[in-house]
Amino acid sequence: MGLNFFSQQNQDVIEGAKLGLKSSGNVLNIKADGGCSSIGGALGCGPRGRGFEPLHPPSFHSGVPMKALNTFPKVVLKPEKERPVLLGSPWIFSGAIGDIRGSIEAGCMVEVRDSSQDFLAWGYYNPDSQIAIRVLSRAPEEFPNEDLVKKRIEDAIGTRFQHFDSQFTDIMRLVNSEGDFLPGLVVDRYGRTLVVQILTRGMERFREVVINTLLEILHPSTIWERSDSSVRKKEGLEPKTELLWGDDRHICTAKENGNLFVVDVRTGQKTGFYIDQRENRREVQRYCRGATVLNCFAYTGAFSVYAHRGGARHITNVEFSPSAMELLNENSALNQIPGSKQENILGDAFEVLRELRKKGAQFDLVIVDPPKFAHSQAQLKQALKGYKDINLQALHLIKRGGMLATFSCSGAVTMELFSKAVLWAAMDARREMKVLKRLGQPLDHPFVLGLPESEYLKGLLIKVL
Repeated sequence: MGLNFFSQQNQDVIEGAKLGLKSSGNVLNIKADGGCSSIGGALGCGPRGRGFEPLHPPSFHSGVPMKALNTFPKVVLKPEKERPVLLGSPWIFSGAIGDIRGSIEAGCMVEVRDSSQDFLAWGYYNPDSQIAIRVLSRAPEEFPNEDLVKKRIEDAIGTRFQHFDSQFTDIMRLVNSEGDFLPGLVVDRYGRTLVVQILTRGMERFREVVINTLLEILHPSTIWERSDSSVRKKEGLEPKTELLWGDDRHICTAKENGNLFVVDVRTGQKTGFYIDQRENRREVQRYCRGATVLNCFAYTGAFSVYAHRGGARHITNVEFSPSAMELLNENSALNQIPGSKQENILGDAFEVLRELRKKGAQFDLVIVDPPKFAHSQAQLKQALKGYKDINLQALHLIKRGGMLATFSCSGAVTMELFSKAVLWAAMDARREMKVLKRLGQPLDHPFVLGLPESEYLKGLLIKVL
């Protein structure tokens, strides 16, 4: 396959035998000459189409004919519990399961049937998680083996390849878990560096084919694993951060809409960068000419780089993390933001905004892009209080006729609830608002209509009167 996103070949597999490839479970065998093969044939991870091969065959079933499907465990749902699956949800909760037939273990593939014994889906099972089954396929003939996983990865990357010009943007999400019908797998690209998250028991069993496929298609110089999300803990898996392939540099420089950014893929938030805000940053840029801008929860300063490019007169950044602030300064230098045009405040945004109000500070544009406030429905009430409070403080700092760009990345918070929190803030601040645009996640973060949580990023672009 020839989707090669990277401008160079992989330097003869980055001297594969010297660098090696780390993996938990199966050890991956890279031959001394850099060449090797996969279980299903050569996977082309270098200039001559060379791959690598597991020393032990994977524990999931591969290439099994349809006539043998009755050998797989069957999970029968309780009456009326099939409706979410039929409506497109890729999650089946443990409370929906009525019966399990056959030998079953965490991470294994199962056939899901309704209470009338009709086929519903293929998925992988985990008794350690509240989400007991994650659906991989709904077609009886589309058996969920390594070939299907490889095809799904190829399709996901192909979609990005059609949309992005790598000479202009080489920061992107290549695989977005349920949004690309690969639950538990996230792959992000930063130039010639890939970052992989394997977050579920079922996807853990496809680890080797995932890495094989990425090497075959993309020829990266480096692959890091950042499987350190709380989702992995809920799956009964230990968090993991390690180098999987290539050189061990974890600081890289990559492009987004022509802007340069330094990214720490080993210790940065998420996989190092908020890729999902790409189009929203470009939208906000349009309102920055001649403006004084307050960037709250600035992280490594991406919104500020866009604000400078849009002609902002002065930018104030508020960030709690000293390490993030260091990268913010590097990104400012990379994008030639003069020190005289920017002020950095290290501190908690809630407290800093209150102090700025006491000082009578006013801005033309305030950006509020906080981290996730609600990790579950149980935290929803407290999260809404947080969104109301931070937007209340922001509204007090906006000049009449100014702009507010405010966001929530909490999947448990719907756009309706988030909008109400902002409305409550406006009522308390006694400010009139008109919403110019609703904002969301870009096309490299596709979502599933049957899983509202997958449409997690929402924002409002507001003119404040």
